[in-house]
Amino acid sequence: MSITQAHEKQILRVANCSGFYGDRLSAAREMVEGGPINVLTGDYLAELTMAILYNQKQQRGEKSGYVGTFLKQVREVIKPCLEKGIKIVSNAGGLNPAGMADEIEAMLAELGLTATVAYIDGDDLIPRLGELQAAGEAFVNIDRGVTLADSGNRPLTANAYLGAWAIKAALDQGADVVICPRVTDAAVVIGPAAWKFGWERHNYDALAGALAAGHIIECGAQATGGNYSFFQEVGSFRDVGFPIAEISADGSFTVTKHPGTGGLVSVGTVTAQLLYEISTPAYLNPDVIAHFDTLKIEQVGDDRVRVSGCRGSSPPPTHKVCINTAGGFSNGTEVFLTGLDIEAKAEIFTDALFHSLGGREQFDEVEIQLIRSDKIDPDTNEEAFASLRINVRSKDPKLVGRMFSAKMVELALANYPGFTGRSLVGAGGPVIVYWPALVDGKHIIERLHCKGEVTEVVPTSQLGLEEIYYQQTPVEIAPAPRGETVRIPFGRLFGTRSGDKGGCANLGVWAKTDEAFAFLHDYLTVGELKRLLPDTAEYQIDRYDLPNLKAVNFYIHGILGDGVSSNNRLDGQAKSLGEYLRSKYIEAPVALNQGAT
Repeated sequence: MSITQAHEKQILRVANCSGFYGDRLSAAREMVEGGPINVLTGDYLAELTMAILYNQKQQRGEKSGYVGTFLKQVREVIKPCLEKGIKIVSNAGGLNPAGMADEIEAMLAELGLTATVAYIDGDDLIPRLGELQAAGEAFVNIDRGVTLADSGNRPLTANAYLGAWAIKAALDQGADVVICPRVTDAAVVIGPAAWKFGWERHNYDALAGALAAGHIIECGAQATGGNYSFFQEVGSFRDVGFPIAEISADGSFTVTKHPGTGGLVSVGTVTAQLLYEISTPAYLNPDVIAHFDTLKIEQVGDDRVRVSGCRGSSPPPTHKVCINTAGGFSNGTEVFLTGLDIEAKAEIFTDALFHSLGGREQFDEVEIQLIRSDKIDPDTNEEAFASLRINVRSKDPKLVGRMFSAKMVELALANYPGFTGRSLVGAGGPVIVYWPALVDGKHIIERLHCKGEVTEVVPTSQLGLEEIYYQQTPVEIAPAPRGETVRIPFGRLFGTRSGDKGGCANLGVWAKTDEAFAFLHDYLTVGELKRLLPDTAEYQIDRYDLPNLKAVNFYIHGILGDGVSSNNRLDGQAKSLGEYLRSKYIEAPVALNQGAT
């Protein structure tokens, strides 16, 4: 065996073909055909997706509840995957992994192919909720501090985030396709890596590296130039390549993409994704805690970024649970206010609407947003628009149904001048409220179904292993540069990546140079962030430093209400929050401006 061949045997190439339900359908085929890979993964399950799959089951019956588009991808790639020995591991099973496994078995028979299909369950807690609550599990909302029993909402789904070890067991048993339910996003990477390298439960540093790899590639093209702040650095956004993690036995890895594809893999794109949807630098997972403030990132070639040194600790004793609840019913309207006296027009419309409805107090919740996108002395009709958005919620569907819509329409010729809108009449409908909670790991058992047998897998936290917690040594930050300043957009100096964490949002900010980070570290306090973004001022904000990434991360509590499935913000997932910050002007040292993008 040559040195090159020996090296190849020590690398596991994990390729991701999906970052969300609705991602590029052709990506699976592109990853299989574009170059050598060993494992094809896909991540489909955001919190919102679980609500979508629940609605799907209500409409189509119990045999649905999985990600149907994944079956189309499997049909395209299953034959070449079997020929090349590529394993397929995905969480597309959603609320019905057994049903998806059955569909793939039927597909294989139709295609005349033979393969071992395994599926995992054990995440669904709905049948056990009463029993678990009686045993002391209160399912306290992580964001709000309220117990599930006190929410007043009826639970619809409740799925614990499972770990990676049932996936490893499936691959140990010869599975070619592993269909997962609500596992952690990174589990589909950790499991294959643990299988390839024979890792044990206590190999926390290696597992932490795989967790970091999974976190980076889980959102597909976001690691390869998609949604990147410095998008001018990306050569082409045509056919952006999806990410590949080339993982080594020690958990270090290289992020890359197939040659000839669009996009970019750089220290910046990888840093941006590491900062996505995190809170503290200690990233919790039921298999390991990965300390993102310990890893090292370096460019090692064109579209090749090496990540190493991530330290790991014992996993927490709890699992996160994604609960979706029935939160009543809602309706809403959006009208345009044009030209002069915008606030006065908003006031008379709002007053008249709620007077005709019998008063605001009858609703459980009223949310009014006046969005001032209008300009002074506008050049076009549209530049004179402001938007007034009114949303109401109630446990009584009649209050927010046809009557709300009718009363709003009745004002069309009897209220402010220039009355028009984008969404004048809404039918109203049920609200699904996301309820993030924790459950003790002692209640969780992952069940692997493979070759007609069931294997039970106990979480690491329940094995009685010695607890290890890595403590990062404080890093000394250089003094911030001083001297003459210049007024400049924040985003000419710094990159950002933001996103939702249930009802909270994270906003990661990073610098390209040590000097710029020293300024960022000193300048962007929580107080200054609230000054720059006044609409965040009312919320509790935590700041975390990641000097190894030249970054800081802000965690904004409660800004998204009860999560994307029920809030009424124009950007319900805080995807644009980072670019909002980058648009703000600040006073920065002239020396930093010389390197501005």
